Amino acid sequence: QVQLVESGGALVQPGGSLRLSCAASGFTLDYYAIGWFRQAPGKEREGVLCLTSSGGSTYIANSVKGRFTISRDNAKNTVFLQMNSLKPEDTAVYYCAAGRRSTGCSLYPRFFDSWGQGTQVTVSS
Repeated sequence: QVQLVESGGALVQPGGSLRLSCAASGFTLDYYAIGWFRQAPGKEREGVLCLTSSGGSTYIANSVKGRFTISRDNAKNTVFLQMNSLKPEDTAVYYCAAGRRSTGCSLYPRFFDSWGQGTQVTVSS
């Protein structure tokens, strides 16, 4: 059974940094693309970053380019979202998602099969 658990959400000041974790169980990352999404109140879910199953390619939204990065630790079966230079508009619930894909990635939710429960990130002074 594929399970994803996010952690690391917090209240942070503008300009600050935060690292989110997505711990995967029931599958190994080698066969799954992993995406990070976010959803602010009253807005649609937005794709932020996606890492291919090989770990060789990353898709990134323009809104976070140059500030957010994605990485993974295969030994821990965990994917990370490093967020720097945070802005108030980054405030949202952040979700990780997994899609069994041998190649490719996407910032569209329908690409993914399994989702975590989300973790709240609030950027405010």
